[in-house]
Amino acid sequence: MSVVSELTGNKSNSGGMGCGMVAAIVAGIALLIAVIAGFWLMGSYNKMIKLDEQVDGSWAQVETVLQRRFDLIPNLVETVKGYAQHESDVLTEVTALRSQWAAAKTVDEKATIAGQLQGALGRLMVISERYPDLKANQNFLALQSQLEGTENRISVERRRYNEAVQQYNATIRTFPNSIIAGFAGLERRDEYFEAVPDATTAPKVDFGTGSADK
Repeated sequence: MSVVSELTGNKSNSGGMGCGMVAAIVAGIALLIAVIAGFWLMGSYNKMIKLDEQVDGSWAQVETVLQRRFDLIPNLVETVKGYAQHESDVLTEVTALRSQWAAAKTVDEKATIAGQLQGALGRLMVISERYPDLKANQNFLALQSQLEGTENRISVERRRYNEAVQQYNATIRTFPNSIIAGFAGLERRDEYFEAVPDATTAPKVDFGTGSADK
């Protein structure tokens, strides 16, 4: 009986050790999965934060070149006024838009005003075609050249900003990133930089040649 009992006890101990080993393996696998999931969640969150910051950085670049455009307005208005005093409506509009830009707070407000100014500048350049002396003025020609360079930079930075917004929005809306974004409070950015309706129908101006087309 003692031999049988000893054999039975050994089998029971072996079974207990086997169960303990399986439990340890399962626990190890679960821990490994949890660690991998944790790193994935952290990586996804950090990526979305980086894209969010990239949108802000891109808008800062747009705002810088837009500010350059608005800084040219006073000299442009004064130069045109000296030759085209009767074109007060457009001159007043351009000046008013510069004041509105200074008071604007949000991206939407600034983008809208920038689009409106683009259309107003187009109309102002069309007016300049009526005044040969103005077109020959060296100060006016210098302002045209500066505006041309500024408009090119605005176009580049505006495109980069829109691309940054699109990439950010696409990332946070993709499953399962959308779940992480929801918990983190990351929301869709709707402030795409688009021309306002008036700007799309405004005269197109070629600052390089000084010509304008309706």
